[in-house]
Amino acid sequence: MSGEGPATSQVGFSAERTRAFIDAVVAIAMTLLILPLMESVGEVAGAGDTAAVWLGAHTNQLLSFALSFVIIALFWMNHHRLFSSIERITPAIMWITVAWMLTIVWFPVATAITGQMPDDDPVAKALYIGTMIATPLLLLTTRLYLRRHPDVHSATPEALTRGIGVDLSMATLFAVSLIVALLVPGIGYLALLLMSLTGLLQRIFDRMLLRRPGSGPEATEATEATPVE
Repeated sequence: MSGEGPATSQVGFSAERTRAFIDAVVAIAMTLLILPLMESVGEVAGAGDTAAVWLGAHTNQLLSFALSFVIIALFWMNHHRLFSSIERITPAIMWITVAWMLTIVWFPVATAITGQMPDDDPVAKALYIGTMIATPLLLLTTRLYLRRHPDVHSATPEALTRGIGVDLSMATLFAVSLIVALLVPGIGYLALLLMSLTGLLQRIFDRMLLRRPGSGPEATEATEATPVE
């Protein structure tokens, strides 16, 4: 019985079951976004008001719901593309992924706060946009880990490098958006329109990262001997 320990630790976690679990967590988080709106519909209906009254009274909640739904979907797409190449889940990958899922699960709470608090509430802005910064940074951590452990995935070095560019551009622009939203209260969450520059910034990061030594196909050979945790 004692001899099974090392072998079991080498097997790690099932990639398929991990992907299914992640998909379920994301789906639940996206569903939870709608709950505050469902409750408000009952309150308005109970007061005898019309749908037009409800729409006018909950405009901010509707906008924050739509924005958060799209953002979680984008986060999931990026994560799904990366995880489709992972063949074995090590404990390190699992814990990074758990942290990533924590930001996704927290997102409905941050969205509810944003939809119901005043637009000039700096703490609400920090909680909401701060979550958007943490999520791509954790995916970036996963990519950096995979670069050092090529034997657990099938992604090419170039694909990982381009993904790093995506994560860096998203985290950077979310951070700039947060700074603008805090320094210029009148702009508020409109600062998130800066995310339209993601493609441009990604191309800049791609040029910088792909020129670095060891970022091309030869990086695979240099890291093949790296042990997996």
